[in-house]
Amino acid sequence: MKQSFLKLHIAILLAGLTGVLGRLITLDEGLLVLYRMGISSLAMFAIASLGRNLLMPARTDLLRLLGTGGIVALHWVLFYGSIKYANVSIALVCFSTVGFFTSILDPLITGRRWLIRELLLGCAVMLGIWLIFSFDAAFRTGILLGLVSSFMAALFTVLNKILLRHHTAESLTRWEMTGGWLLLTALLPFWLHWFPASRLVPTLSDLGWLLFLGLFCTVFAFRLSMDALKEISPFTVNLSYNLEPVYGILLAFVLFEENKYLGKGFLPGMLIILATVVIQTLLAWRERRPRG
Repeated sequence: MKQSFLKLHIAILLAGLTGVLGRLITLDEGLLVLYRMGISSLAMFAIASLGRNLLMPARTDLLRLLGTGGIVALHWVLFYGSIKYANVSIALVCFSTVGFFTSILDPLITGRRWLIRELLLGCAVMLGIWLIFSFDAAFRTGILLGLVSSFMAALFTVLNKILLRHHTAESLTRWEMTGGWLLLTALLPFWLHWFPASRLVPTLSDLGWLLFLGLFCTVFAFRLSMDALKEISPFTVNLSYNLEPVYGILLAFVLFEENKYLGKGFLPGMLIILATVVIQTLLAWRERRPRG
């Protein structure tokens, strides 16, 4: 259990870098995610080929994996859209609503019983977000995109918990990255029609950031997160991911001086979010601890 929490928090630290990288990469959100998933998919297939572990799932399972990958792709496009329309801090704090959405989606999809404590902790995170930004009208579009992105993140995490019963973390990640890349490739002509891009090919700087994003912040972090899901509930994983805004926002303060957008509610809001993570982690540890 301790090892699972360690893997989870390493993945969260890497995930905290994705918002900053989304700001550094100059491509629009659709192309950014297209390249990210393409790099990740190629890396996963290369790793599987070297280990002679490249197995084709049954057709029905393959469609489920590819479809879930499409949800991951939509989550990322909306997340980076939130950054482009608002800023890194707003996108990351909106991501904290994943715990709230998971507390609703997990019982609906898996059929497990509703837990009042999860609903209350999820609502506490929502309160923290409200205190931080008070839903500033200047960032309304970015906030909306961030909230829908969080809903998508909660959905694919719950689905991944189910898929992990029949697939390894490596296989799941590999086919989901492929599914997301295929979806975005199919939608690319429509995307470019609605949102014309000034540049389709990344610059040398963009390429370096994309490689780091695809290999470390995606393949490695995704694998660690999937391993953690084997012993930790989807709600606890998603609630723990509320630490991602802490890392990302602090980096955004240093690199982009985004602290000038934050008001007096920032500190109490972040303390509420951190408190929910600590409380849920302690409760999960207590439940899993062997009783003598």
